[in-house]
Amino acid sequence: MWDNPAEAQKMMGKLKELKEDVSLWDEIHREYDDLCLLNELAVSEKDENLSGEVEENLKKLKKDIEKMELESWFTGKFDHHDSIVSIHSGAGGIESQDWAEMLLRMYLRWAERKDFKTEINDIQVDEEAGIKNVTFTVRGRNAYGFLRAEKGVHRLVRISPFDASSRRHTSFSSVDVIPFIDEDIEIVIDVKDLRIETYRASGAGGQHVNVTDSAVRITHIPTSTVAQCQSERSQFQNKDTAMKILRARLFVKEQERKREELTKLRGEKREIAWGSQIRSYILHPYSLAKDHRTGVEKGNVQAVLNGDLDDFIVAYHRQRVAEKKG
Repeated sequence: MWDNPAEAQKMMGKLKELKEDVSLWDEIHREYDDLCLLNELAVSEKDENLSGEVEENLKKLKKDIEKMELESWFTGKFDHHDSIVSIHSGAGGIESQDWAEMLLRMYLRWAERKDFKTEINDIQVDEEAGIKNVTFTVRGRNAYGFLRAEKGVHRLVRISPFDASSRRHTSFSSVDVIPFIDEDIEIVIDVKDLRIETYRASGAGGQHVNVTDSAVRITHIPTSTVAQCQSERSQFQNKDTAMKILRARLFVKEQERKREELTKLRGEKREIAWGSQIRSYILHPYSLAKDHRTGVEKGNVQAVLNGDLDDFIVAYHRQRVAEKKG
């Protein structure tokens, strides 16, 4: 173990996760035992204050149990990995670009609530407003497991702040989510199949931005798969990050190709992702965020746009697991 620091680091990370699982399990048992004793006391003493305390502790216990239940659903090979998220604005120019920026803010706020670390790898900002597309990494336990519930088209209905006539507009942006693949995943990439370009970073950043050609774009020519990064200070670092993103995208593309072949053999029809939104966020004429896969609705859209996504994510995975069992 000590002769292989990289392997040792992975093992220590896994050990930490197992300790967290055991610790949460022990905590739930203690909370349950304490709650039973407190409830017995509240009933015997007919104490309303104690009864209120029982209710509060019960809410916390339910929340901890739901957390453990949710994480038990992350049994996919890459669910525990970090996640690479890409947001692309749809047709509609500035309206969709502004919506894409709102989605970016929503996911960054959600990650902050989870104590996950985020890093914007590449962003194409429009001169007028909003963003054309952005790729960012979310690092944290089960980040991919959580965020794969968000893959699909997101629809916004609102009174446009860019329309002088204050008309209602509908905007679309797509969210793509792939796992951050470890180095030990076998992805054979021939250097001859790569086109590597450098350019000056265009997004917000430190003094290095727009000074040198530090940003890197890598294209895998046979599949036309592109990955780019401009967030790091050096061209070498950007190239390394772009290669990791490219490896992850190629791996996912190969997995999808295999699934498509299996689907053809089974004679099933695949759903066209762009043509069917997974969630709508309506700000006018009423306030409602609705997930079209699970039917979950939340009236406080502003809270959702501020990162309150857990109800949608939990419902998606609950339905996924139920369908798998069925």
